[in-house]
Amino acid sequence: MTHAWVVLTGRDGRDVQGPTEAQLAAVLSELYEDDVADAPDGSPPSAVLRFGYDDGLMYEMEVGRGGAVRFEEWSDRDCELALADPRRMSCDKEAALQLWKWLAGRQVARIREQAWQ
Repeated sequence: MTHAWVVLTGRDGRDVQGPTEAQLAAVLSELYEDDVADAPDGSPPSAVLRFGYDDGLMYEMEVGRGGAVRFEEWSDRDCELALADPRRMSCDKEAALQLWKWLAGRQVARIREQAWQ
C-alpha cells in the first residue's frame, strides 16, 4: 500500500510531520512579518511544504519572505525527475495559506489551476 505524507520545513530548518492548519498559519505569519531576518547563509527566509507518497510522486511548495511562491512537481522524494517546470507567483498570506491547505489536502489539481506566472 502506498503511504502519503506531508512535511513542513520551517524557516529554521525544522521539520513538522503532518502539520496542522494552525502550524501552517504560524509559519506563514513569520514569513510575512516586516522584520523577518535573512537565513544564516544570507538567503531570504522561506518555508517549504512537501506532500508525497513513499513510492512515488512528490509536490513541493516554497513560500518566501513577502509572498514569493514556487511550486514544483517531482517523480519522487529524491527529486530525480521534474514532472513540470517550476511555477511561480506572488501572493498575500491568506492566499499562501490556502495553497498550502490544498497541498496538505492532496488537492494538486486546484493548485495547478491557479494563475502561475
